[in-house]
Amino acid sequence: MMRKERLDGIGLAALIVVTLLLAINQIAVKEVNRGLQPVFFAGLRSALAIVFVYGWLRYRGLWARVRVADLGPGLALGSVFAIEFMCLFMALDLTAVGRASVIFYSMPLWLAVAAHFWLPNERITPKRGFGLGLAFIGTAWVILSKSPSGHASIAGDLCALVGAWGWAGTALLARKTRLREAGPEAQLFWMVLISAPILLAASPFFGPLIREVEPIHWVWLVLQAGVVVAGVFITWLWLLSVYPTSTVASFSFLTPLFAIILGHFIFNEALSFGLIMAAGLIAAGIVLINRR
Repeated sequence: MMRKERLDGIGLAALIVVTLLLAINQIAVKEVNRGLQPVFFAGLRSALAIVFVYGWLRYRGLWARVRVADLGPGLALGSVFAIEFMCLFMALDLTAVGRASVIFYSMPLWLAVAAHFWLPNERITPKRGFGLGLAFIGTAWVILSKSPSGHASIAGDLCALVGAWGWAGTALLARKTRLREAGPEAQLFWMVLISAPILLAASPFFGPLIREVEPIHWVWLVLQAGVVVAGVFITWLWLLSVYPTSTVASFSFLTPLFAIILGHFIFNEALSFGLIMAAGLIAAGIVLINRR
């Protein structure tokens, strides 16, 4: 499909669906955590996703991009990916979905800081610095604020923050190592291939692997691996290849908003003024960070 300079109806619909699915994904993780221990759940998801991503690479004729020569950076990328989702799944187990989502989606803030030191063309300008300040204040506001409904947890909030750092780390490694030439699909394969054994090996240290598991939890696991890890991520890559990057990236701000609303209606999480304001500050800051 030819690259387009503006977002059309198809692109708009796809972006809304993708961001909504990412928010629903966080609701699903919190629900499945009731039946499966979070780290074990994350490991099973990565293990199952290997099959789906491998099938996609074969189907698109991209398997040759997965090279043994990339094992070193692949190990690094997959290890950081494991930390990212270990922390995110634990955060969704410990704190409210809305809080975890807002903190986790502060990732561009931390990527911008890392890029200032590691990527020569990504220096922090005064405008980007102002955006960083707004996003930092918003993130701190979420962590330091109390939830009226009692769904807040400082440990969960900090896990979400470390998860955001992990996400920024995978983005930085994807751009700084040889894997940038392999393409995002191959990078995703390394992420799930390496993270699966790490997460599964670490999971016994976080308590019993099985909680009160129900059949629906296994269904959500398969949907996580097939629809979210493979389907949604690949759709996002397609959107980035067709529409302006800044436009596509700006729609990621919808995911925390959807997560806050869904968490309120499904888990009765507080829809507090402070959380909404903090999310707005982070969104405004990230817009300034990424705006060209």
